[in-house]
Amino acid sequence: MKNTTLVIMAAGIGSRFGGGIKQLEPVGPGGEIIMDYSIHDALEAGFNKIIFIIRRDLEKDFREIIGNRIEKVAHVEYAFQELDALPAGYGVPEGRKKPWGTGQAVLTIKGMVQEPFLVINADDYYGKEGFRKIHDYMVEQMDTESPVYDMCMGGFILENTLSENGVVTRGVCQVNEDGTLRDVTETYDIEWKGNGLYANNEQGDPVLVDAKQHVSMNMWGLPPKFLDELERGFPEFLDQIREGDVKAEYLLPKIIDKLIKSGQATVQVLETRDKWFGVTYKEDKEAVVASIRKLIADGVYKERLYD
Repeated sequence: MKNTTLVIMAAGIGSRFGGGIKQLEPVGPGGEIIMDYSIHDALEAGFNKIIFIIRRDLEKDFREIIGNRIEKVAHVEYAFQELDALPAGYGVPEGRKKPWGTGQAVLTIKGMVQEPFLVINADDYYGKEGFRKIHDYMVEQMDTESPVYDMCMGGFILENTLSENGVVTRGVCQVNEDGTLRDVTETYDIEWKGNGLYANNEQGDPVLVDAKQHVSMNMWGLPPKFLDELERGFPEFLDQIREGDVKAEYLLPKIIDKLIKSGQATVQVLETRDKWFGVTYKEDKEAVVASIRKLIADGVYKERLYD
């Protein structure tokens, strides 16, 4: 059996969550957090290593709340995403407060993996289907030596990924007839208004979205060589930032979309019908707790996840 690693991006500040650390909010009856359920599903699917990407200032709390517990059931390693972790010759612009996005986050694991790996967000519940399909693809089909990056992603249905408490940002996907990704576009402020679904593009202009189309939830199955690409592309990204822009981010969907369009990558979209939920807003927590309770009542999880 090939080794496969689960990489969890947990360095986000959680600015929309009222000042708390949203990744560490308990939602299960035994004090479980959303990551517990993702890790449980990943281990069940066959993943055999966990890497947490966190901020150094969160390390003590993170280990106490989840890390030490997970170390009892899986091999665990830590990577650290920091604002000043930049290539030689680059500095942090005045006024910049947050790290540089999901591309920089994943770049922190370079040297830690030699096997295919799955990247997910810490504060999203993905369901079991995506973990199983991506693991099987990485083990049975992914060509890690191909000169064209062989990737896959969990393809969620947009209407299954919305929050009742505010707008969301999603990577809206166009999929080819053979099931590969044609392009992924970061789309903002997605929400139901009356009977319609509304959204904006990066410039703030209104765009049409279809409730049934696929979206990326940052659930990417990637070959280890992709980390070399992230390393090469980071200085190029930094060079293109406009003066005074302190919020630009090096984002996985944009990086992967560019590789697809240049013929350097193919991405197999592995559809999952599972319903996403997450703690984007503080008001989401009650709904997440209720959703976990229903999954337990339906027999998907045990009352105490690790008993």
